[in-house]
Amino acid sequence: MAKTERYYGTGRRKKSIARVYLVPGKGDVIINKRNMDEYFGLETLKVIVRQPMVATETVDKYDVLVNVRGGGYTGQAGAIRHGIARALLTVDSDFRPVLKKAGFLTRDPRMKERKKYGLKAARRAPQFSKR
Repeated sequence: MAKTERYYGTGRRKKSIARVYLVPGKGDVIINKRNMDEYFGLETLKVIVRQPMVATETVDKYDVLVNVRGGGYTGQAGAIRHGIARALLTVDSDFRPVLKKAGFLTRDPRMKERKKYGLKAARRAPQFSKR
């Protein structure tokens, strides 16, 4: 039995980490063993996930298998997009200029700010009273 080719990419955003595998196929996106339409309710999140494949015109060439954990739905969608873009680089390095220009290879550095002592939240101070 011949082993099918699998291309791997790790994507991250906020607290979300996505392990993405590209397998030659017809364009199905499976996230945590569920179809993308089942997993994401919002159409905008589905568009975000597909963006790298649309940019490189590989939508119907590869099936996308994703294991994603942590964060919320938007963070997970961003992590999956990042992972797909990185996996596409392992498929063909000629995709790099297209993906780089669109900003899909850049890891979004924004994270939740930690709570500081003496404050109620990261920046929220206790209410001030003169007396």
